[in-house]
Amino acid sequence: MFRYYLDLATRSLRRSPGLTALMILTIAFGVAASMTTWSVFRAVSGDPIPWKSSKLFVPQIDPWGPTARGTDPTDSHYGDPPDALTYNDAVALMRDHRASLQSAMYMISPSVVPSDPGKHPINANGHAVFSEFFPMVDAPFEYGSGWSVADDEHRAQVVVISNKLNRKVFGGGNSIGKAMNIEGRDYRVVGVLKQWNPQPMFYDVANTGGFFINGDDLLLPFNTAIAANMSNNGNTNCNVTPKEPGFVGLQHSSCIWPVYMVQLDSAAAAQRYKEYLQGFARQHHPQWAPNTRLRGLREWLDYEHVVPSDTRVSLLVALGLLLVCLVNTAGLLLAKFLRRSGEIGVRRALGAPRAAIYAQFLTEAGVIGLAGGVLGLFLTWLGVAGIGLVMPRDIASLARVDVSLLFATLFVAVIASVLAALYPTFRASRVQPAWQLKSN
Repeated sequence: MFRYYLDLATRSLRRSPGLTALMILTIAFGVAASMTTWSVFRAVSGDPIPWKSSKLFVPQIDPWGPTARGTDPTDSHYGDPPDALTYNDAVALMRDHRASLQSAMYMISPSVVPSDPGKHPINANGHAVFSEFFPMVDAPFEYGSGWSVADDEHRAQVVVISNKLNRKVFGGGNSIGKAMNIEGRDYRVVGVLKQWNPQPMFYDVANTGGFFINGDDLLLPFNTAIAANMSNNGNTNCNVTPKEPGFVGLQHSSCIWPVYMVQLDSAAAAQRYKEYLQGFARQHHPQWAPNTRLRGLREWLDYEHVVPSDTRVSLLVALGLLLVCLVNTAGLLLAKFLRRSGEIGVRRALGAPRAAIYAQFLTEAGVIGLAGGVLGLFLTWLGVAGIGLVMPRDIASLARVDVSLLFATLFVAVIASVLAALYPTFRASRVQPAWQLKSN
């Protein structure tokens, strides 16, 4: 029977090509607008490490006291501790080691000097981290691995590099054990990462805003970078001016700049860590009541507003446009179906049940939706390609046309068309055969 209804739908659509084209275009534009914005929203709001995000937490400690918490009660962060730590607090947390895995970290941007004297130095992006960073974030290695805890303690001259930097400096291949000149010092390569640039960059939202197109080129031991006087390339916030100049003065100050992440494998472990943070704050900042937070990764991304508000607004606008398109399509279908009242009356008089009328016209709507979806695929591709004209480049670059988006576009187009056809089909199925036969 489906083939029969499909044949009826095709014949009906061919009889009014102009109206058919208008309905297809309406569905295509509505679906393309919604799926283009959905591709961006999906990219920025996805879980960057879904298999482990429930175990990752970001601790916050207030090092400044209640007088430095802001004065605007309407601020969503009013009364909360800062989103980074002081150097002394970060080092003390690492020393206490109350989580199963943990790492303080800060952004660096050193120069890498190629061994070939004819090549220019490479300005590399990266982070200074502790050895537990790699298993905590499940960093994927192409060659080698991270360094050891002993390397952290002894400030070893080791480095983990990206496969992109590996190609630039060593021409690709296994470079484990080779020396890399960073800021005039030789570091031994112990690991080469596979292609890895999680978006959002969940382990350092405070400095990147969640999105960092280029990713990390290299990762150095935290203590080694500090000993090498490798300055912070991320955000630095101070409530008072450091008493000493330079990077050393920053370490001795109450300024916040290192970020911190821990892995806690159970709810009980998270509760114990919360209690530990309260005790830590009482011990290290006894001048005021403890003000700490321990936010899970998903909560942290939401707290830091990683999904831009304009992306949410764009999605709502696009969904509104799709709704308008559905209403217009429903009006066109209603006019088209009721114009065929005589045909419907004859079919009903010959014994066709209302279910057959529903099947016929919903099949016709499905064909329109499928055609609109195919055209919508092309329009969605154009929309994704041009999204950078209306959104920031780092956000727009995350939008991708993949297989799931293609199938979703077709599915939404067909379902939207069928939904738009429900009321027109209901009206068509209520046509009285006697009135139509008498009038004819």
